[in-house]
Amino acid sequence: MTQLPEDPTLDEIRAHLAPRLPAHAAFDGWSAEALARAAEEAGVDRITALVWARIETLAPEREALRRSLAILALPTNAFRAGRMGWRAADLMWRLAGDTSVDYNHYTKRTLLSGVYASTVLALLADETTDLADTRAFLDRRIGDVMKIEKAKAEWLGRGRHRPSLSRFVGRLRYPVG
Repeated sequence: MTQLPEDPTLDEIRAHLAPRLPAHAAFDGWSAEALARAAEEAGVDRITALVWARIETLAPEREALRRSLAILALPTNAFRAGRMGWRAADLMWRLAGDTSVDYNHYTKRTLLSGVYASTVLALLADETTDLADTRAFLDRRIGDVMKIEKAKAEWLGRGRHRPSLSRFVGRLRYPVG
């Protein structure tokens, strides 16, 4: 397997994912889902790139950002601030190709809203010229989210083999022939 450099190009990411993709394609077909699973396994996350792109856009205007956040922190603007954070997270997930409509839609956006907001605050405190502290902060937060997602998957996976009360009641009402 190839080693992924610190700031990879698209071709380097492709070369990194190529050996992992066939294992996932065997179950999901040669699809975007197989690619997403291979990327998750390899630790390549499109969301990180999207958050970082927004951070780089904000970085030159830190003083304006600081003043804007002070206004949004007022109690009268709490709803507006929450809505702006949600819209930012929703846009990033949609650009990453997320089409979920179940509870994952909400959990992904809620977690990303927290990651994005805390990273913006880390940007305001970052005094390095290349934003190294902010980048390290973002990487740690994404790592934390991945731990949450892994725990969630394990928890949901355990329930698959348990009997379902709703299914049992449904079978009582509508027995299988």
